[in-house]
Amino acid sequence: MGSDAPFRQPPRKDQAIVAFDFDGTLTIRDSFTEFLRWRAGAGGWALGLVRMAPALATYARDRDRGRIKAASVREFLKGVPRAQLEQDADAFAGQVWPGFMRYDALAVWKEWGAKGAHRVIVTASPETTVAPFARRLGAEALLGTPLVFDGDDRVTGAFASPNCRGEEKVRRLRAVYGEDVRLAAAYGDTSGDTEMLAIADAPGFRVFTARS
Repeated sequence: MGSDAPFRQPPRKDQAIVAFDFDGTLTIRDSFTEFLRWRAGAGGWALGLVRMAPALATYARDRDRGRIKAASVREFLKGVPRAQLEQDADAFAGQVWPGFMRYDALAVWKEWGAKGAHRVIVTASPETTVAPFARRLGAEALLGTPLVFDGDDRVTGAFASPNCRGEEKVRRLRAVYGEDVRLAAAYGDTSGDTEMLAIADAPGFRVFTARS
């Protein structure tokens, strides 16, 4: 079974690495929830939430973000061909971009780019759905929670790795950039970014507040 194709290029020697969380940091709200709602339509979204009632009740008790995310993938995306999902994700990014991205975050993103930094998005959202945004941003790398695709290249409803938040963000960064990776800067907005911010020389927590 395949997973999302890597979206990354290696940094040059001694190139500064800067990590950005995506949802709530570069954007005004969670992109994956908005994508699922957009793709399902009002009726499909409402019906899906009804079907997810047991999973939502469990989440209210255990607050396991990875489990509820997997449940939402099974409900709204299971069986969708990879090509269709990529097409839908690209259309979604193009439609919501103007009012979805924080312009103060984009300004800092561009500043780091002008300085020649290697900019990596590290997100709990699926890499497939964030990739169109990453391409528009000119990101050097994207690390997310990869979906699993079956032999027919359709979404299975599972993830290929643990939910990319908390310690998992640091583990993924180390897997790509080395165990001794040190970030020049990192930006995030929730407790799920704490560990990533801890390995940055300049940690930025909730520094972006603009709404387009």
